[in-house]
This record gives sequence, C-alpha cells and structure tokens, in this order.
Amino acid sequence: MLKTIEVGSRISVQGIVEKSWPDGRLSVRVGTQVYTGRPVNAAA
Repeated sequence: MLKTIEVGSRISVQGIVEKSWPDGRLSVRVGTQVYTGRPVNAAA
C-alpha cells in the first residue's frame, strides 16, 4: 500500500509501507531506501 509520510517540517515521502511503529510512525520504502516519519492526513 502506498502512503505519504513527513520526515521533516517540509519534506514528504511517498512509498510502500514497510513497518508501522507503536508510536504512530510509519516506515516506507522508496527503491532501496527506507524512510520513517509521521503519516500525512488525507485532505477532505
């Protein structure tokens, strides 16, 4: 499943979910890189 996360105040990354952390963060894979951050809420 594709998800978008924020890894900084102005940086967002979209990738395939690798792991869900107990504190609410997600890890997503983009190619060979894995990024961890807070999920972005969907716009209404």
